[in-house]
Amino acid sequence: MWVRTRAVVAGGVVLVLVAVIGVLYVVRQFGEGLRLPLASRTCKVQADGEVALDGDQMANAATIAAIGIQRKMPERAVVVALATAYQESGLRNLDGGDRDSIGLFQQRPSQGWGTPAQISDPRYAANRFYAALKKVRGWERMRVTDAAQKVQRSAFPEAYQKWADESQVLTRALLGHATGAVACTVGRDPVLRGTAATAALTRGLTLDWGLAASVAASDLTGLSVPVANQRGGWRYAHWLVSHASDHGLKRVRFGDLEWTARGGTWNRVTDGSPEESRVVAEVFAEG
Repeated sequence: MWVRTRAVVAGGVVLVLVAVIGVLYVVRQFGEGLRLPLASRTCKVQADGEVALDGDQMANAATIAAIGIQRKMPERAVVVALATAYQESGLRNLDGGDRDSIGLFQQRPSQGWGTPAQISDPRYAANRFYAALKKVRGWERMRVTDAAQKVQRSAFPEAYQKWADESQVLTRALLGHATGAVACTVGRDPVLRGTAATAALTRGLTLDWGLAASVAASDLTGLSVPVANQRGGWRYAHWLVSHASDHGLKRVRFGDLEWTARGGTWNRVTDGSPEESRVVAEVFAEG
């Protein structure tokens, strides 16, 4: 009887372990898309396809895209970077992971990616990823998953490919190929207001895009960004909306379209002449 009981217990333990391993495998393979309920996805991106994200994910995606362009990387690099961050962290700046992995790309201090504090900075992490990708010979001609794997050296080398389509949609929108393509719904109680919000947006544009000299505060509750063409305007307009939730953004206008926090969508405006030479942003006033 004792022998049989031990055998049953041992068998049960094995089954539990198999189940746990199976769950871990599924989460790793099919990933971070399982983490977020649709109800909390407050940003919609439409650019030859549709992607839904929450505010944090959208802000991280916008920063990854901007850093790629600031580094003068090809658009294909942005697709690879976004697909990698999708798989590794679900576009979230995680404070932990497998072994000592940290951040958007789950980079490891022990593998020379930087200190934990550095890797926890999305801009640093994105810069390090692009620098590593640039060193991969022929990455431009590789599948998204193969290029990502050359950098990440994951135990699941095919996992990045499933995010290629979503990453392509995000890249088209965030790099200005689509008009009014990023629309986010923002809560009624902004994190920042007034001068603090304007300062945060200005700093973000400076760090992500290198726009220190060209971003001008229009007044205490807003700023304007000069642009050379429509595509450049939509890059900045979409970046601003992507960061609306964490920067107290109330309104963004470019050309004859305007996004508002209240509506959460882009709509045509008829008052005044179209703002085609600059993107104008307004933050919530001090309340």
